[in-house]
Amino acid sequence: MFFRKKAVLLIHGFVGGIYDYGNFQNELQVIRKFDVFTYTLPGHEKMFVKDVKYKDWVTESERQVEFLINNGYRTIYVVGHSMGGVIASYLASKYKQIKKVVLVAPAFRYFCFKDGKVNIKGFNETIKEMPELFKNIGTEKVLERIQKTPIQTMLEFTKFVGEYQDKIKDVYVPTLIIHGTNDNVVPKEATDFIYDNIPSESVILYNVDKLTHDCFVGKRKDDIKRIITVFLKKRQKKQKKTFDI
Repeated sequence: MFFRKKAVLLIHGFVGGIYDYGNFQNELQVIRKFDVFTYTLPGHEKMFVKDVKYKDWVTESERQVEFLINNGYRTIYVVGHSMGGVIASYLASKYKQIKKVVLVAPAFRYFCFKDGKVNIKGFNETIKEMPELFKNIGTEKVLERIQKTPIQTMLEFTKFVGEYQDKIKDVYVPTLIIHGTNDNVVPKEATDFIYDNIPSESVILYNVDKLTHDCFVGKRKDDIKRIITVFLKKRQKKQKKTFDI
């Protein structure tokens, strides 16, 4: 089976859903004429994340990519938001059909990391600090989801990031990274880690002023969509650049 159009796979983050992308899926599908696919990570079917193992997230994500490959797609672009960015980097390191990757507020560092390591011992203390971490997101629903998420599931999240964060060192495809200066969920350290460790010869990092963690529904959503669509449409040359906008 032959497809002229390229496939774009959108991956949402922890305690999130495909709704976190707003209408971006429709815009890519209709206006940009990509074949766009999304899916819900296991355990995220409700407003809060039920008990689930992190390997379930990995297995389902692999299944989604292999579904596209088995249906004839040989050019796949993956966009990952928050924890979805960590998943996207892993997929890009594994499947040669993935030609570009976009990491938006990628959670390679998070509220439960300390000195670059998973801070399991101090996990309870980080939970207490979460209202402060989420105050700038602009939606009470995120905090509500977090508060209803089982502690064991949150520990699965920390184990997942701890195990898969180094997969970025095996990503060689053109990569776009987006960081918001007002993101109190994923620190700048996360994007710095990617920028310093990814071996790809084509890497662009955007530091976006006043952008919070809700990148696709916040005040700068149009800027984010434009940056990503331009990156996906155009052929990327070998360069490593940072832009502050």
